[in-house]
Amino acid sequence: MTHQDLSITAKLINGGVAGLVGVTCVFPIDLAKTRLQNQHGKAMYKGMIDCLMKTARAEGFFGMYRGAAVNLTLVTPEKAIKLAANDFFRQLLMEDGVQRNLKMEMLAGCGAGMCQVVVTCPMEMLKIQLQDAGRLAVHHQGSASAPSTSRSYTTGSASTHRRPSATLIAWELLRTQGLAGLYKGLGATLLRDIPFSIIYFPLFANLNNLGFNELAGKASFAHSFVSGCVAGSVAAVAVTPLDVLKTRIQTLKKGLGEDMYSGITDCARKLWIQEGPSAFMKGAGCRALVIAPLFGIAQGVYFIGIGERILKCFD
Repeated sequence: MTHQDLSITAKLINGGVAGLVGVTCVFPIDLAKTRLQNQHGKAMYKGMIDCLMKTARAEGFFGMYRGAAVNLTLVTPEKAIKLAANDFFRQLLMEDGVQRNLKMEMLAGCGAGMCQVVVTCPMEMLKIQLQDAGRLAVHHQGSASAPSTSRSYTTGSASTHRRPSATLIAWELLRTQGLAGLYKGLGATLLRDIPFSIIYFPLFANLNNLGFNELAGKASFAHSFVSGCVAGSVAAVAVTPLDVLKTRIQTLKKGLGEDMYSGITDCARKLWIQEGPSAFMKGAGCRALVIAPLFGIAQGVYFIGIGERILKCFD
């Protein structure tokens, strides 16, 4: 194995480990974010804590982890693609790799955002259906007599009793809509992930550089962790409006009186008219709380070099 291969493999392992640890830690907050973003008008949940308490009460502790299996399966390739792509583009775009050039860093971030969508879009699509199922169950109990407005992704009337599973939803989507079904909301996902990466990667690189230690040749673990958290929070909150649109567009099953959307502009227009500008920031706090530790952990794992250590064992 050449040094180059080694570093790429190590990066992929690091990205994977970081993703798994991160998702396990913050998944319930992500579930609260999806449910808060999807509730229209009269609120079922007052906020994140209220949502988590009601979910735990109604669906048990593991109810808060609905959809986590999809994420745990796909977060490794997703994080690996994102981190590896960003590194690849940075090396490609910066001659000496060290010289800070904001424009080039943003371009590298943009490339990373575009690459990861291949995995992110179907992953989020399936995750959102599973996360939102509990909210819909409560929603439908409250209006059990009225028929559901949208097409269900399970067949027949058993759909309300059968817990949806990722494989079931994926199969149903592929069967009825082909691959396009899994990539619904691709435009919205790109619109969220590219600006996120453009903000996050340069911001992290520059914050991290502030703590650069001449002796060690890199910033301290604590500094990298905090830089990852800060950059992650800022980027997450900044793109929340796009995340709200993505969540709404990708939610297949709607509660009563909840709108279907034909696309991004249609969704934005309806949201603005019916729920006002504040609706675009739904779940912003949750997003910051989810993304900050996710990226903090990712940067931490990267800097400890878990991948390198694992590979050393095999040498």
